[in-house]
Amino acid sequence: MNKADLINEVAKVVKTKKEAQAAVDCVLSTVANALRRGDAVTLVGFGTFKVSERKARRGRNPQTGAVIQIPAARVPKFVAGKALKNAVK
Repeated sequence: MNKADLINEVAKVVKTKKEAQAAVDCVLSTVANALRRGDAVTLVGFGTFKVSERKARRGRNPQTGAVIQIPAARVPKFVAGKALKNAVK
């Protein structure tokens, strides 16, 4: 399922496809903004979106074999909730 498919599913519940797109865009941007601030977003039963810190580390260029330095980074992380895990079983 991609974003367009998700919008079509939401459109079945709301009045128009335009409202569905606005709703999906609002949810996604709100989650992204919260993560940008470093906040976690918990949707009970679904899961938690949070920011994880990766330390700087050494890596290797697979083409040349040269050692490279990979900088530290903040990356988004999703942890599935119990209800979602049980729904997938």
